[in-house]
Amino acid sequence: MEADSGHESVSLCTLDKLQTLLSQSLKYHFIVDKSKLIMDLVRLLFALLAILALGVNAGGSGSCRFPAIYNFGDSNSDTGAISAAIAEVPPPNGESFFGHSSGRFCDGRLIIDFIAEKLKLPYLSPYLDSVGTNFRHGANFATGGSSIRPGGYSPFHLGIQLSQFIRFKSQSIALYKQQSPDTQRLPRPEDFSKALYTIDIGQNDLAYGFQHGTIEQVRASIPDILSQLDQAINKLYKEGARFFWVHNTGPHGCLPYNVIYDKSKPGNLDKSGCVKPTNEVAQEFNRQLKNSVSHLRKQLPLAVFTYVDVYSAKYTVISKAKNEGFVDPFDFCCGSYRGYHIDCGKKAIVNGTVYGNPCHNPSKHISWDGIHYSQAANILLANQIINGLLSDPPVSITEACHG
Repeated sequence: MEADSGHESVSLCTLDKLQTLLSQSLKYHFIVDKSKLIMDLVRLLFALLAILALGVNAGGSGSCRFPAIYNFGDSNSDTGAISAAIAEVPPPNGESFFGHSSGRFCDGRLIIDFIAEKLKLPYLSPYLDSVGTNFRHGANFATGGSSIRPGGYSPFHLGIQLSQFIRFKSQSIALYKQQSPDTQRLPRPEDFSKALYTIDIGQNDLAYGFQHGTIEQVRASIPDILSQLDQAINKLYKEGARFFWVHNTGPHGCLPYNVIYDKSKPGNLDKSGCVKPTNEVAQEFNRQLKNSVSHLRKQLPLAVFTYVDVYSAKYTVISKAKNEGFVDPFDFCCGSYRGYHIDCGKKAIVNGTVYGNPCHNPSKHISWDGIHYSQAANILLANQIINGLLSDPPVSITEACHG
């Protein structure tokens, strides 16, 4: 998107970060070798140019006008990667909004879709889909089942997604240098440093741990999980990423799937009907994640981080389901985990009973398939998340370039 004519404002707090770095370099110039000082100054000069470019890109209202989104995550934000790489996500997924299966584990749009709408950008094409894709305004590397660490439900863990991004970026820039006609569907090289990098991953690290270990083992694994997330963000930073929008993990113990299969009931259910031990681990994950983001702000002073409390948004919607016009929050729309286990999009007849028929009104359900949220729920969640009501710092997504 083009900037307003003559507008050259920049984020003062970001310039303060730059001034601090410059002062540090000059303060110690007598005790470092000349070549290191020169490299530091060159690095700071390029950083200043990038910040100035962002300032021109920002509108007078404070809107950042991100030219692209690069998303990393799991099925909560997968817009078609699993369908392209492994197997089609079947109908009735997608039918409430798209009218057909769209590769999303939902009856309609996901939170990442509402983020794109808010930023006035197209819905993200999955990186793994080679047919009819357009990456001009970003790409989606999220894949259903993905985790931060390797060895979970999916081969496309965060490290693989990061490798895909690095190759995507280098190939895009190379084609631009060759003046290839194929660049019309690719991002402009300068847009990589101006884009918003959204991260919504970690749910499957905990879920896989709950399934194959104890609560204590999962809790003990959190530092290593977040260490690998830190490493990934550092690599993105080295690739030029500067603006990060980081979601924490949701209330695992409130997913109907977990409530149905939890073996610790009934004593471990809270007042909303959610499983307390798993939610407590999710909250500990989020506490450590928030601390990690705070550390990254100091470690990567030219980056801007927004930490988003998705957990609170989801728990609030679940605990106030009836007030919002929903049915029981543990009554999901598609698939079955009671009596007979069958995934959404499939049907089975057992002793004359048909399992798998979807509900008639998905908009009355918070849960779409026992694990993923319905479009109706995602609308409420997105409204809280996008507007900055649950963000640290409390900025809307349109202003997430301001530290």
